[in-house]
Amino acid sequence: MLSDEKADDEGIGVSGRLLGFLLLGITLVFVGIAVLVVASLALGSGSVGGVILIGPIPIVFGAGSDAGLLIAVSIILTVISMIFFLIMNRRARRFSG
Repeated sequence: MLSDEKADDEGIGVSGRLLGFLLLGITLVFVGIAVLVVASLALGSGSVGGVILIGPIPIVFGAGSDAGLLIAVSIILTVISMIFFLIMNRRARRFSG
């Protein structure tokens, strides 16, 4: 049987700001997908391109007339995101230690 003190120490505390950013990010993803679907239905044709990262392994895909450009933009944004993550990780380690 757990005492009240021990039960309070378990779990991960999440700040309200962090939770807000998480929900904002998820919402923006769904809004972006909805905008793309509506735009492709309204215009009748479209191009698609993207990068899915599974760990360090990128999966690049694309279809349509502008797929090459979309894939290039996706790869550039992925590299920028990874660099940003590494910089923030180094700063977090420097200030925590």
